[in-house]
Amino acid sequence: MALVVPDVLEEGCTTRQALERLASKWRVLLIYALLAGPQRHAELRRRVAGISQKVLTGTLREMESDGLVERRVLKETAPQHVEYALTALGKTLQEPLAAICAWAAANPPAGNPPVE
Repeated sequence: MALVVPDVLEEGCTTRQALERLASKWRVLLIYALLAGPQRHAELRRRVAGISQKVLTGTLREMESDGLVERRVLKETAPQHVEYALTALGKTLQEPLAAICAWAAANPPAGNPPVE
């Protein structure tokens, strides 16, 4: 596979646009959580330590707008039950994120031993 070096400093660069879509740490963590399968809001909040309800809701809405996540209403009547799942596009991020995990495991911060 040939290495493509895009001009990520240019606003119109598709790689830059992709990086901007994933720039939030919460987006990446939510993608990891949703790789396990569809989950409800409360489950995601428990699994993603440190995220507030407001930030979780806003991030899921943005990810839905970007086509990474789909929102499914399971029960229309109050209390409404909703679950979130990765779309086909969202699932395509599994391999690139796995590569980042492998890189992180092989290159721990100075002073930290590698985790296996």
